[in-house]
Amino acid sequence: MVQEKNTNRNNNRANTNWVRKVVKVRRITKVVKGGKKLRFGALVIIGNEKGLVGVGVGKADDVVEAVKKAANDGRRNLIMVPLTKTFSIPHVSTGQFGASNVLLKPASAGSGVIAGGSVRTLLEAAGVQNIMAKQLGSNNLLNNARATVCALQALKTLK
Repeated sequence: MVQEKNTNRNNNRANTNWVRKVVKVRRITKVVKGGKKLRFGALVIIGNEKGLVGVGVGKADDVVEAVKKAANDGRRNLIMVPLTKTFSIPHVSTGQFGASNVLLKPASAGSGVIAGGSVRTLLEAAGVQNIMAKQLGSNNLLNNARATVCALQALKTLK
């Protein structure tokens, strides 16, 4: 009976419409005895625009496989974002990862997503429509995305 509940939960996750956004694809070369070995790394943000969002990283010999691996990694690292009635966040939050700091502030209805880089992509995939964000410190796309995840995990509601 426990397995049925788990499969229902997995089916509900599979039935939702996932938005997959490729933030960055980079070429990685490794010098080996016979020459250089070329690989690709991908940073993908996956969300359902209803409060679930995840960041994934994948590496493979070709771009398509790297994106698939990153999407699977993002599905494994999903977080729930509490949204208000105006599709904003409940309060001010900051997140830190490595040298990257991200400041998130709720905004009034109709202001839109005021953010840049991977922070904007992540917030749009989460379904946040009214927010102001600022990247402080590093400009690294992956660290800024993970700092945003830390800031979103620190959000609390009255419940």
